[in-house]
Amino acid sequence: MKEFDYLIVGAGLFGATFAYRAKKEGKRCLVIDKRPHLGGNVYCENVEGINVHKYGAHIFHTSNKQIWDFVNSIVEFNRYTNSPVANYQGKLYNLPFNMNTFTQMWGVITPEEAKAKIEEQKKDALGKMVADGATEPRNLEEQAQILIGKDIYEKLIKGYTEKQWGRKCSELPAFIIKRLPVRFVFDNNYFNDKYQGIPIGGYNKLIDGLLEGIETRTNADFFEDRPYWESIAKRIVYSGQLDEFFDYRFGKLEFRTVSFEQETFDKPNFQGNAVINYTEARVPYTRIIEHKHFEMFGQAVYDVPKTVISREYSTEWKSGMEPYYPINDERNNRLAETYRQLATKEGNVIFGGRLAEYKYYDMAPLMESVFNLKIE
Repeated sequence: MKEFDYLIVGAGLFGATFAYRAKKEGKRCLVIDKRPHLGGNVYCENVEGINVHKYGAHIFHTSNKQIWDFVNSIVEFNRYTNSPVANYQGKLYNLPFNMNTFTQMWGVITPEEAKAKIEEQKKDALGKMVADGATEPRNLEEQAQILIGKDIYEKLIKGYTEKQWGRKCSELPAFIIKRLPVRFVFDNNYFNDKYQGIPIGGYNKLIDGLLEGIETRTNADFFEDRPYWESIAKRIVYSGQLDEFFDYRFGKLEFRTVSFEQETFDKPNFQGNAVINYTEARVPYTRIIEHKHFEMFGQAVYDVPKTVISREYSTEWKSGMEPYYPINDERNNRLAETYRQLATKEGNVIFGGRLAEYKYYDMAPLMESVFNLKIE
């Protein structure tokens, strides 16, 4: 007799949401995670009264009312609006690219002036590409300049993107930037979704709510005692690395990873915004996160006398590091598909989430994917 209906490997948002749903269906679940805490990459650590996003900024956004109502039934979300700023050589520009950005870049006042400036620069970029015999953008550099022109590309895209991916823009595929948001209104809201916010009290409140009444174990590595873990449950929900599950049979999938340099300041306000991107190549970090601005607004910022920042560095992933972003090039996509085909033959294993599907997910679509699964 199996002790559990489901062994859920990974206590991140995917695993916690699945466990919540399975418990509602009367299933007995055990959730394990090799880290010393629950929550995966949405885990927060309280420092000086501030919820610090230990694995990078997480901003919940969705247009799916069902998902928004669901997460708010677990914990109330605040009204945080993602409005990042870019710093290039000490000058600040609003993101995403909108009329504020164009005014800061060129001094233009009207949408017509901004469109004319962009069209002029797009023509130059298109002319160079056609002169080289190309009919479609061959890389990210060409795609970006055809979408937004040379000035914004060179100041706000090139350095940041090359730091993020560790490759020249001329070597990156065009599709990465095809959906670049360009707005001819004065709107700094990064997302187009209807709903966005941060759980009041931090993401740990969301994870704890999802896992309430469910047995969990931390510092528990599935692969250190795989035969035991496989023996205690009827089915496994696996959200770890897809290639690791199959013992890297066909080789290792590649990722980009992120490291953080955290610092506490004896002042209430360091940069005045939650997220500032550093877009020039000579600055080694990609952005600085000031965590209190996710949950504290107005006078509340100054009611907490200290502040905590994280400088974010993007690097190539190696074994032993936390994998963050799948590298969707031809080699990795082909290898991932080979592993996915193997996964379909595992009748008692559900593979889900960013690592197990080798797919980048925002939080809301990740939760939607769980709601689309059948609980047996």
